[in-house]
Amino acid sequence: MKVVLIIQARMGSTRLPGKSMLDLAGAPLIARLIERVKRAGGLEAIVLATTVKTQDDVLKRIADDYGIFSFRGSENDLVDRYYQAAKVFKADIIVRLPGDNPVAEPGEIDRIIEYHRKGLSDFSSNIMQVDNNGYPDGIGAEVFNFEVLEDVWRRGGNPSQREHLATNFYDYFSQKAVYPYRYRIGTVECPQSFRRPDLKLDVNTAEEYEFMRNLYEYLYSRNPQFHITDIIKWYDEIFIKQSLRR
Repeated sequence: MKVVLIIQARMGSTRLPGKSMLDLAGAPLIARLIERVKRAGGLEAIVLATTVKTQDDVLKRIADDYGIFSFRGSENDLVDRYYQAAKVFKADIIVRLPGDNPVAEPGEIDRIIEYHRKGLSDFSSNIMQVDNNGYPDGIGAEVFNFEVLEDVWRRGGNPSQREHLATNFYDYFSQKAVYPYRYRIGTVECPQSFRRPDLKLDVNTAEEYEFMRNLYEYLYSRNPQFHITDIIKWYDEIFIKQSLRR
């Protein structure tokens, strides 16, 4: 089965416009994410899925520069953007990753793909805490088969569900399945060495970008392939202490 990782990104983010191109240790945020996911072992293709708007031309150029595929589709209908991209690239298994997760962990993406291949769930996720699995927010991914995505696409859903694909399956805030009798939800337990559901490692606001900029400034020069355990050590031993002094 062909496994395709699809990264969603656009320049018109409402909370932090242009965040995909914000600098992290000398390269755009979206480029740092691409660098990391290219180290995952279970992928046949990586696709940057953006919109047809002119302002997103820069994201197409980033995809070209970093040697991955690109797709352009609907701005706000993420269900359709993923569905059309999955059809173009003949994906059997889709791995979904938001473009604002610049410390995605390749090994944990591989872990959730391996779990999903067992066929025990329709929607598998370790992108953040699911059923108290203990994961930090922003290091894993979501995985589902093309047939399941097609089912969601055909059913329609409300505008919020069309814009936020995961809300067709799982409510991360209530920790409950949205349609428990239609889609099986699965996850894996986070390893104890980085079981930190208190950590939020995506970028949606200026404050979160500043946090991520500091993280990359410290860790990337020391090891471009830094691990989540390195992030935790930096957070606990350096970032927290610096924050308390302010």
